[in-house]
Amino acid sequence: MNPTIDLVADLGEGFGAYTIGSDLDLLDIVSSANIACGFHAGDPDIMDATVAECVRRGVGIGAHPSFPDLRGFGRRDMGLSADEVRTDVLYQLGALSGFAAFHGTKVTHIAPHGRLGNLVAVRPDYAAAVAEAAVRVDKELIVVAQEGELAKAARNAGLDVAVVGIVDRAYQEDGTLVPRSQPGAVLHDPSEIVERTVRMVCEGKIRCANGADLEISADTVLLHGDNPGAVELARLIRSELISAGVRIAPLAEVMDAKRKAA
Repeated sequence: MNPTIDLVADLGEGFGAYTIGSDLDLLDIVSSANIACGFHAGDPDIMDATVAECVRRGVGIGAHPSFPDLRGFGRRDMGLSADEVRTDVLYQLGALSGFAAFHGTKVTHIAPHGRLGNLVAVRPDYAAAVAEAAVRVDKELIVVAQEGELAKAARNAGLDVAVVGIVDRAYQEDGTLVPRSQPGAVLHDPSEIVERTVRMVCEGKIRCANGADLEISADTVLLHGDNPGAVELARLIRSELISAGVRIAPLAEVMDAKRKAA
């Protein structure tokens, strides 16, 4: 059976008069969206417009909560308590859920952004806070994460976990990403990124920074759209996956198919 994969991108990350990325172009490529909820980017108008476009195009909707770090784009450690993380995630999830309900749909997944996303992979207290917020709001929410503490906490809470593959970042042997501060952490060669994506989806393997193969069973592939050439690369990734016999579908469909196959 040919594999099925979700393609997701971070969208709605402008603020006020400022725009980041090419959301409309990416919405023609992706099957799901991580939508900024106002703490690192996004505002009510942008959230409303982004959700509306997702609904119009049949793109799955996910919350992309972060630390309250608008100035730093959610990339700084704010030194919050686990309870503060829980309430901040609830606040952002609630905001996006309101826009989703207005447009006749619902939030199907949650994917922490930036530094919060990094820390929930290694801090059990933060991971438990996010998982508790998610499961108490909606037991059907899918948690998008790399393998780590958040994936563990979400599974323990009874939530489905969608493993995300980040193909333009270098991996370490333990499955974590090479820190951005280190050389070679971000990959830029389009042909290499496309080859890594197809191999990860079709063979379940990705080459680590040290040359070793890491086994990875990804449910969704994160596409970036906020740098030059990103949209063209995303379009090429989608095209090459389809050429390899891969079916592209929203995350909820991917997880449904996975449950039926289990």
